[in-house]
Amino acid sequence: MKIRAMTQLRNIAIIAHVDHGKTTLIDQMLRQAGTFRANQSVAERVMDSNDLEKERGITILAKCTSIQWQDTRINIIDTPGHADFGGEVERILGMVDGVLLLVDAAEGPMPQTKFVLMKALALGLRPIVVINKVDRPDARVDEVLNEVFDLFVALDANDAQLDFPVLYASGRNGWAVKDLGEERKTLHVIMDEILRYVEPPDADTDAQFALLVTMIESDPFLGRVLTGKVESGTVQVGTPVKAMRLDGSIIEQGRITKILAFRGIERTAVNEAEAGDIISIAGLTDATVADTVGALELVHPLAANPIDPPTMAITIGVNDSPLAGTEGSKVTSRMIRDRLFKEAEGNVAIRVKDTENGDALEVGGRGELQLGVLIETMRREGFELSVSRPRVLFQRDEAGQLLEPIEEVQADVDEEFSGIVVEKLSQRKGVMSEMRPSSGGKLRLKFLIPSRGMIGYQGEFLTDTRGSGVLSRLFHGYAPYKGDIAGRRNGVLISNSNGVAVAYALWNLEERGFLIINPGDKVYEGMIIGQHSRDNDLEVNPLKAKQLTNIRTTSKDEAVRLTPPRVPTLEQAIAYIEEDELMEVTPKSIRLRKKLLDPNERKRAERARESASA
Repeated sequence: MKIRAMTQLRNIAIIAHVDHGKTTLIDQMLRQAGTFRANQSVAERVMDSNDLEKERGITILAKCTSIQWQDTRINIIDTPGHADFGGEVERILGMVDGVLLLVDAAEGPMPQTKFVLMKALALGLRPIVVINKVDRPDARVDEVLNEVFDLFVALDANDAQLDFPVLYASGRNGWAVKDLGEERKTLHVIMDEILRYVEPPDADTDAQFALLVTMIESDPFLGRVLTGKVESGTVQVGTPVKAMRLDGSIIEQGRITKILAFRGIERTAVNEAEAGDIISIAGLTDATVADTVGALELVHPLAANPIDPPTMAITIGVNDSPLAGTEGSKVTSRMIRDRLFKEAEGNVAIRVKDTENGDALEVGGRGELQLGVLIETMRREGFELSVSRPRVLFQRDEAGQLLEPIEEVQADVDEEFSGIVVEKLSQRKGVMSEMRPSSGGKLRLKFLIPSRGMIGYQGEFLTDTRGSGVLSRLFHGYAPYKGDIAGRRNGVLISNSNGVAVAYALWNLEERGFLIINPGDKVYEGMIIGQHSRDNDLEVNPLKAKQLTNIRTTSKDEAVRLTPPRVPTLEQAIAYIEEDELMEVTPKSIRLRKKLLDPNERKRAERARESASA
C-alpha cells in the first residue's frame, strides 16, 4: 500500500457568514493567479453563476474552482454563507484539507460564522483566519480578532486549531498582508499561506478506487454528473464501477464515461484522476449525494457526515384556481412531483414526501429563504404551484413531551430602534441572551426564539429599523414547546367575483384597508386582494365600475388617484398567508387566495373548527 502526500495539490474551502466577501475574494485570487487572460472580460463575482445568486448577491450553491500557484494546484470551493443553505456547507467540508475563514473587520463573527466554523473544527480542519474588509471606516480589527479567538475557544478547538495564522485583507481591492503595517499590493500572501499551512491530501493510489459523492447536477449531454473527492486509488475513463449506499447495498453498476477536473473556472476533460483530487464523473444513472462510487471489488462504503434535519416544511400542490394553466407550461401533479424529487436528490437539506391525500407534497427545508429560492426557481422553469404557509416540524422526546426547533437570532440595530425589536421578538416568545454595543454605533441583540416565531418577521424587522438593521439566524436545537404565538392580527379583503379589477372599485375599497393588487389585474372569487383594517375577513367587489350618467362633472371628479398597492414579494407572500390560505405561484404572477374559494364552504369549515375546539 502506497500512501503519499500529494505535494502539488491542496484542497480548501472558503467559509464565512453571508456578505463577508468570499466570492469577491475568489475573483481576485483567480485574477492574480493568472487564471484569466489580461484582456479577458470576466463578470464580477464570477462564481455566482446562478441567476438568483446574481440578483440577490448571495451564494446558494457550493462551487469548485482551482488556481495554479507556483508548482501547486489549489482546488477552492466557494460555499454559501446563509444558514438556510447550510446543507451545502456541511457536505463539501468533507472534501477539503483546510479552510479559509473570512470574518468582516467591522461586523465580526456572526451566527453563520459560528455554524461553518463549528462544522470545520469538528472535522479536524485547521482554519486560516482572514480578517476581510479591514479598509472599512468602521473596522475594529483588534476587537474582531479577539472575538474570533473567543469563538474558537467556545467551540472547543484543540491546541493546533487555536494556533491559527491571521491575515488582513481587502478582497475587493485585491490585497492581503500578515501585518497591517506592510505594503498592500497583492493577495500572494494568502496563496503562500495555503501552501505552507494546509496539509496536502494523503493519497493511497494503490488502494481500490473510492469516491464519496458530495454534489450532483444534470447535464444535457453527459446526463448525471457526480462531484466528489477521490479518497483512494485511481480512475480512468471506461473504468467499471459500482455505486453503494451508506448501508453497503449496491445501487447500480456502470462505466465511467467522462472525468472532469477543475481548471480555473472551467471543467476540463481528463483521462485519469488519482486519490486526493476533486473531480466530476459521468456514466451512472442512479447514484446520488452521500453514495460511494468505487471499484467493483470495493466492500465497504465511505462514511458520510450526517446532515442536520429540516426544521420547516411547506405543502406544494397543483394550482387549482380559476386562472390555472393560463400562465405556465408545467401544471400537472406528475410534473411537480418529478421536479421536487429531483431537487431532493441533489439537495440533501431538502426532504420531500407525499401527503395523506396524495394530491400535494410536503417539502421540508432549513428556512423560508431556502424554500423561497426553490419555489422561485420552479416558477422560472414554467411551473404553476399552490403553496401553503410554512410550518415548523415538531419532535417528541422519550417522555412524549412536544419539542420545537429554536433559533439563535442576532440583530444589529441602531439604538433608537432597539426597543421595538426587543418588543416584537419578545411577543414571538424570544428570550434575550445578550445586549452589547457593536460596530458603527449599533447595539447587538441576541435571542433564543422558536423558529415559528420568526416566520414573516424579516420584513417587519426591516420596516421597524428603517432598513438599517441586520438580522441573522442560526438553528440552535430543540426545546419544549413555548406556547401559542399570535399570528396576523388583521383579516383580509376577499374578492367576491371573477373578472378584472377596476380602478374606481379599488379606490372605494382603500378606506377598508390596504390593497395588494393593481387595476387591470385578473381576480377571482376567493382571491385575496388586500388586508382589512379590522381583524375579520371581508368579501368585497373589486369589479364595480362607476355608474355612467348624462350629467357633466368636473375633471377632478373623474380622476381616480390610488395609493400604490403593497404587492408582496414571494418571501413576503409565503410568510403572510395563514393556515386557511394559499399562495398561487405562476411564471408571471404571485397571488394570494383562500384554500376554499366558495364563501359557503368557508363558513361551513369555520363552524366545524369552532365545534371541534368547543
